[in-house]
Amino acid sequence: MTEQKWASVSTPYLQPRTAEQADAWAAEAAQHGRKGTHRLGEVSEQPAPPEVAERLGLTPGEQVIVRRRIVLLDDQPVELADSYYPVTIARGTRLAEPRKVPGGAVALLAELGYEPRHAEEDVHARPASEDERQALGLDRHDWVLVLTRTLRAENGEPVEISVMTMNPMIRHLRYETTL
Repeated sequence: MTEQKWASVSTPYLQPRTAEQADAWAAEAAQHGRKGTHRLGEVSEQPAPPEVAERLGLTPGEQVIVRRRIVLLDDQPVELADSYYPVTIARGTRLAEPRKVPGGAVALLAELGYEPRHAEEDVHARPASEDERQALGLDRHDWVLVLTRTLRAENGEPVEISVMTMNPMIRHLRYETTL
C-alpha cells in the first residue's frame, strides 16, 4: 500500500499559537483526516553539535538546551525532531523542562521577547543511520530527508535551530513566498 502524501508548508509551524489551539502538526494531520502527535523524548542541557553551534553563533561545544521529539502520524513514527536553544534564552524556562510547552516553543519564545521573524531552511537527503532506521521503521538501505531550520528574532539573533529527520517516502515539502 502506498502512503498518501500531502504538501507540508512551514508557515503554520512558525506562528505563535495559544495553549488552547492544537499544535501545528496535529492541525495539519487533522486537515487530512489523520492523527498527528508528538512523543517528547530527551530534554537536556548539553554541548551543541558543531553545525548547531555554528548556526547559533556559539563556540563549538558551548551548552544548549535540546528538546528531542518523535513525530507520529496515526501513531507511527514519521520524523525525529530535535530543537536547540541557546542557554541564555532557554535555561530556567519551560523550554528546559521535560514536558509539553503550552502553545508551543514559538509562542514561548515570543513571550520571552524573542518572537521569530525570519526562518532559513536547508533540506538534504542522506542514508539513514542505524538509530534512524530503527526509530522510523526504515529498511537497511533507506535514506532520510533532513530539514534544518534556523529561526531568528527581529534583531537577527538566532533563537532556535531545529533538525527534522524524516521518512521521505511519506513527506512532501512545499515552500511558499510572498514578495
